[in-house]
Amino acid sequence: MGCSRIILHLSLVSSLLIKANVMDSETITPLLEDLKNPEEAIRLRATEKLWQIWFGQKGMLGLEAIQTANSFLEAGSVEKAETILSQLIEDLPDFAEAWNRRAVLYYSIGNYRKAIRDCQMVVKLNPVHFGALHGLGLCYAALGQYREAIRAFREALEIQPYAIENQRLILECTARLS
Repeated sequence: MGCSRIILHLSLVSSLLIKANVMDSETITPLLEDLKNPEEAIRLRATEKLWQIWFGQKGMLGLEAIQTANSFLEAGSVEKAETILSQLIEDLPDFAEAWNRRAVLYYSIGNYRKAIRDCQMVVKLNPVHFGALHGLGLCYAALGQYREAIRAFREALEIQPYAIENQRLILECTARLS
């Protein structure tokens, strides 16, 4: 997901902030089912709602820290963004989206091994985080570890079966194995 789309999501989350108690299966399960719906509009709404939940998991404190880090990253202040995200992770180690945002940062500067570690933590905290699974696949592909990349993209497809980008990347990685 590009930075401009993340900003859009962050602004939506700001206005529609969902508190941490919605991370329960009663809220998440129907949204995960909607990701498998053949109707694109239903899938898009479910995707957006899940991002809102994940960004808003720790309330305004977590959201504002992520927004600040994202602003620094977009301005090219990678070290400041990393410091904010690392502090957020230290303060709220169960905040999966903080780990995911730091993984995005590491990926953006080509530090794929650190991004992989952070993506793995995201998936440990939130096993249905399709964004982290996709990011994991991107990192493995960047390192030439195509089997691992395919595995990660397939896991993401189990959650989001209509994600054409993951399907395309599986084909690309498979071709590179030949």
